[in-house]
Amino acid sequence: MTMGEGGLDWGVWVEAQARPRLLLVDDEPANLQLLKRVLEADYRLVFARSGEEALARVRAGAPDLILLDVMMPGMSGHEVIRALKADPATAGIPVLFCTALDQDEDEALGLGLGAVDYVTKPVSPAVLKARVRTHLQLVQRGEIERTRLEVIHRLGRAAEFKDNETGMHVIRMSHFSRLAAEALGAPASWCELLQAAAPMHDIGKIGIPDGILLKPGKLDEREWAVMRTHPQIGAEILGEDPSPLIRMARRIALEHHEKWDGSGYPNALAGEAISLEARLVAVADVFDALTSVRPYKKAWSNEEAVAWLREQQGRHFWPEAVEGLCRRLDEVRAVQARFADEPGA
Repeated sequence: MTMGEGGLDWGVWVEAQARPRLLLVDDEPANLQLLKRVLEADYRLVFARSGEEALARVRAGAPDLILLDVMMPGMSGHEVIRALKADPATAGIPVLFCTALDQDEDEALGLGLGAVDYVTKPVSPAVLKARVRTHLQLVQRGEIERTRLEVIHRLGRAAEFKDNETGMHVIRMSHFSRLAAEALGAPASWCELLQAAAPMHDIGKIGIPDGILLKPGKLDEREWAVMRTHPQIGAEILGEDPSPLIRMARRIALEHHEKWDGSGYPNALAGEAISLEARLVAVADVFDALTSVRPYKKAWSNEEAVAWLREQQGRHFWPEAVEGLCRRLDEVRAVQARFADEPGA
C-alpha cells in the first residue's frame, strides 16, 4: 500500500471507510465490550449506553445498522425504535434487538415494532456475526436496486433535457404506462418494472444531432431519416443485459414508435409482434405529448386527446392499451396535477 502526504496509508483508510458502520446500544459496559470483540474486525463501531444517547448518535450520523438492547434505564429499546420508525429520516435504518428477554412474546413485540431480527443473550458470536452480515447484505441489495432505478430515471431525464420537452414528461408518461397496465390486470411487480423502465423510451435522442433534434421547423426527408434512428440508438445504448429492468427498457426504446397496423418504425412491427410494454408506452407517451404545451402547439384537453387516441385504435395503437388508460382517467388527472410543468417550461 502506498503512503501519501503526511504518512497517511490511503489503502488502509479507504478500506476502513468502506466498512459498514454499526451503532451498538447497551447500558452495560461488559456487553458493549463483548460486542466490540465480536464485530470490530469487520465493522466501524459507535457506542451508546442509553436510548437518549443512541438517538443523539443517529442524528449525528446515520449508521448502517443498530444493535439495540431493550432493558435500559430511562428510555427503553422499544421506545428508541418507536422514535426511529416515526422519523422518515431514520425509519429505514435496520434495527437488530440484542437482549436478555427471551420469551416468544418478547420477540414478537420487538419484530412487531419494526426490528429486522431478534438475538437473545448470552450472544453466540457466530450467530450474531451471521445475522448482522445477512441484514447488511439485504440493505446493500436494496440500495443497489434503488440506485439502479435512480440512474435509469436520470438517464431518461437526460434525453428530455436534450430535447425540447420537459423532464416532467418522462415522469408523467411512466405513471400513465403503469396505470394502463394495471387497468388491464397486469401483475403488480410487472407494473412497477414498467414504470421504472418507461422513462428510457427516448434515450436514443442523445445520439441525434442538435441541429435536427432542436430544429424549430419541419424536418426535411434527410433529417427525418436521421430522427427515425433514435429507437435503434436507444437500444444500442442500453445494450444486452440480463437485468429484467434493462431488457424491458431496451424493448421500449426500440419499439415505442412501432404502430399496431405495421406502419411504424424502425422495423415496421405489427400487432402482437410489438412487445406489451412498448404498446402501453406508445399510448402513454403520445397522450402526454398531446396534453402538454410545446413550443409548436397548445396543450390539448384530456377529452380531446382521448378522442384522438380512440380514433387511432387498431391503427396507431393497441386498442386495449387505449382503453386501459381511459379507465384510469381520474388517476391520470392526479398525476398531471402532481407533476405539472413549471410555468413557461
